[in-house]
Amino acid sequence: MMNDVAEQPHILVVDDDTRLREALRRYLGQNGFLVTAAADAADARARLAGLVFDLIVLDVMMPGESGLDLCRHLSAQGDTPILLLTARAEAEERIQGLEAGADDYLAKPFEPRELVLRLHAILRRRARPAPDSGTEKAIRLGRFLFDPAREELRSGDEVVRLTTMEAGLLRALAAEPDVVLSRETLVEKAGADAANARTIDVQVTRLRRKLEDDPREPRYLQTVRGEGYVLRPD
Repeated sequence: MMNDVAEQPHILVVDDDTRLREALRRYLGQNGFLVTAAADAADARARLAGLVFDLIVLDVMMPGESGLDLCRHLSAQGDTPILLLTARAEAEERIQGLEAGADDYLAKPFEPRELVLRLHAILRRRARPAPDSGTEKAIRLGRFLFDPAREELRSGDEVVRLTTMEAGLLRALAAEPDVVLSRETLVEKAGADAANARTIDVQVTRLRRKLEDDPREPRYLQTVRGEGYVLRPD
């Protein structure tokens, strides 16, 4: 039993709604997760100070520090993936969540089973399996090296944090260097669930901030007007 517990992904659920928070604690616990709950951002920060989590489920609308603000802080400080829960399904709020560094988002009300599936999808993407001897070779982008098999971006010994969507997008582009890919193709290849053209634009903007010396004049991740995006490695 100890081995089983040790292998359970540890999830931090942050939501000021007591009923939902406790319902998620029970449901996720019944579906193979070890769950810690926090009532707000301050509570979450206290939990994060003493524990390591595999993934954070974070409500956007909370009193005090909002989920978006906490997401921005956590994304800048570490690499724990974040799934945002939003009470509104408007595209603008989803875009704000992705800009803040979230790996995925889910609009309330939602089916608990869908949450479980999304959590597993994020964790699978973050597992970074060892590359096989096959076809995906690392790509040099200036001082960065991207390993598609691990979905890992490095600058020397430093690993640069990529969200799930950023990693999927960069992998899709790296698979066909110097080939222009449309936004629709990138949605499909990157596995960007429920994404649209604007979501892809947001991810490209975030990637450029990490890859380019001058994101306004990109050297590697370029726009081809009216067609899409292309990755031009060294």
